Amino acid sequence: MHISAVLAAAALLLVAEAANPTKPTKPTIPRRKIVQSFNVRRNASSKTTPLQVGNGNLAFGADITGLQTFQPYSILSTWGWHNFSLPASATDSNKTASPSDFTGLDWDTHGRLVNYDQPNPAEKAISDWLIQNPQRINLARIGLDFGNASRSKPVTEADLVNATQELDLWTGSIKSSFVFNGTAVEVETWAHPEEDMVGIAIRSDLLASGDLGLFIDFPYPDTNKFDAPFVGVYPNTTSPDDTFQTVFDPWYGTIQRTLASKDGTNDANGTSYYLQLQWNNYGHVSGTKGKYLLTAANSTEILFVAAFSSAGDFVPMSFGGLTDIATDWWFDYWSTGAFVDLTASNASDAKELQRRTVLSQYLTVVNSASTNPPQESGLVNNGWYGKFHLEMAFWHLVHFARWGHFDLLARSLPDMYTRFLPSSIDRAKKQGYNGARWGKMTDPTGRSAPGEINSLLIWQQPHPIYFAELHYRAFPNASILHQWDDIITATADFMASFAFFNKTTGVYDLGPPLYPVSETGNPNATINPAFELAYWKFGLDTAIRWKQRLNNVRNNGTTRANLTAGVPKAWFDVRDKLAPLPVENGTFTVYEGVPNMWTDPATTTDHPALAGIYGWLPPSTTGPLPLNLTVVKNTADRIREHWDLKASYGWDFPLLAMNSLRLGDVKQALAYLLDPSFAFDDAGYPIGGSRVPTPYMPSSGALLQAVAMLAGGWDGSEGSHFPKEWNATVEGFSVGL
Repeated sequence: MHISAVLAAAALLLVAEAANPTKPTKPTIPRRKIVQSFNVRRNASSKTTPLQVGNGNLAFGADITGLQTFQPYSILSTWGWHNFSLPASATDSNKTASPSDFTGLDWDTHGRLVNYDQPNPAEKAISDWLIQNPQRINLARIGLDFGNASRSKPVTEADLVNATQELDLWTGSIKSSFVFNGTAVEVETWAHPEEDMVGIAIRSDLLASGDLGLFIDFPYPDTNKFDAPFVGVYPNTTSPDDTFQTVFDPWYGTIQRTLASKDGTNDANGTSYYLQLQWNNYGHVSGTKGKYLLTAANSTEILFVAAFSSAGDFVPMSFGGLTDIATDWWFDYWSTGAFVDLTASNASDAKELQRRTVLSQYLTVVNSASTNPPQESGLVNNGWYGKFHLEMAFWHLVHFARWGHFDLLARSLPDMYTRFLPSSIDRAKKQGYNGARWGKMTDPTGRSAPGEINSLLIWQQPHPIYFAELHYRAFPNASILHQWDDIITATADFMASFAFFNKTTGVYDLGPPLYPVSETGNPNATINPAFELAYWKFGLDTAIRWKQRLNNVRNNGTTRANLTAGVPKAWFDVRDKLAPLPVENGTFTVYEGVPNMWTDPATTTDHPALAGIYGWLPPSTTGPLPLNLTVVKNTADRIREHWDLKASYGWDFPLLAMNSLRLGDVKQALAYLLDPSFAFDDAGYPIGGSRVPTPYMPSSGALLQAVAMLAGGWDGSEGSHFPKEWNATVEGFSVGL
């Protein structure tokens, strides 16, 4: 684990202990029995989704052998990134371009030119490079080598007999077994819960005879926008110009890989990382240039641990030590936090919702509990070159708060926003705004990739305020207020600065130019999108209350405290004079003046963000007009009747479910969560569909957020909202906003 994440988690635990001095009530739900009833069992490799072990910062995808023998699934990390070499300069072909050559495009924005990070046709090469780089890399492939049998002819999965595999959710481990050439083979696959280490146990008489070994090779990155289901170039696994420095002895090995670009030049980022290995029995490593084979003659067992790092600064622990730590960690994870028990219901829908919920609890740890927000494919494969999207950070991460796992949320928040604050302030300043403008398609440096949608999307802006509010509600103390204050201040400063005062109407407008949540329409004609207006008001209102809490702290909680001191006047002005939510014929519209709202398929396709106004968000408590619930209800009805839900995917359905819950329609909420278009496979992975790769991990986080709303309720409607006949038991949930 990165040291910043360790410190953040430690600080958060101290805050939690201070705020909650009593230990939580002992769980009454038989959690282990329920969790393990949904263990995933397979008899063949999946062609699209591996079984995984991991910890959020590193994940290992396995085929039916428990390794990557036949299906070259990935070992992806939060830190493993690669740059291809820079292109030639647009002005001098004898020189190399620089990222600083990128100038973007100027757009007219309320009478002034504003520069946006968008591909400039005159700078196509460097624009494309910035979009594609850096990209997440597949660190290695580890699988079984079948010795002489594989030399005579390729061994395939069809040559295995009685193949079985089980992912034990309670311990976070995979057990695989099969028979090859009449001899049994057993494999265990584990991951360290906090360090970037994988543990592998192989047991078979084939090891002793030299007819079974362990291979390691290294796929080379490519420039595909979507790498699914496999990441990297196969079968040519490495560039001939990659360099490998190795040290091997009979018990231990180190491989340092330095990537080269395909043109033979050094990797533009000097990407170099380490794979450090140890095993329990006397072994022999052969091979070179990125292809290695470990054999252990005279032994029927190999206990193997592989540690990945960018610095080669730690030695892998023993296999037994790793499995002990992993077992304890997963026990603590499942035994603490919130839980839902639907096993008393005879309804098939209840069992399916329980299955999806339990598997999503596992998969979000493996893929999302990271030092950075995960990419939308998690750590299974690469979408968008492996970059993460800050607007999706809400769905990826917010459920950890509602399910009582703030220790996992602390791995990325608020540290991620703190790290990205300087670049976000620079982005806003460059465009003539105050505060910090958070990016969209982002790499670990905080740089947002060029793109029209990337630069004009705004709904990610209030996210940190929402996160901070949940954090404070769980641990209401001065430490949390100070921890988030700079982030909230910069966020709200931009929000107030971005809103444009319309002298004709006397209100503050949002846009143009901008893209709404749905990423559709003409950005130069999009003004006052409904969800963004509601979220803007929520964000500014919450930021004002944040400052008022700080004023109370500074004045020792006296009622005479000046609650407006230190609160920028612009926050009040914009909050109270924001344009009203656009309404036409009794329903909200995606944005103000949208033509043919409910008859144009282009408008009723993609994310139905209108449902978030009263679902994701609570009703506004400030301003001259309360939220019109008749309009909310009419809009929900129109969405159900006219929206192209077969073209919807991902978090759309949980969002609709949350809207239905606030409206009191539990039956409709459950129908959305179990809609055929909101599909999960046998291992609990959410299906992406034709538009995004499988898995599409925002679905998992959004499902857990909606289930938390079902189980814990929200302000003014606390407690469980499951159907009475389901006999649901819930424990550990906080009340939502």
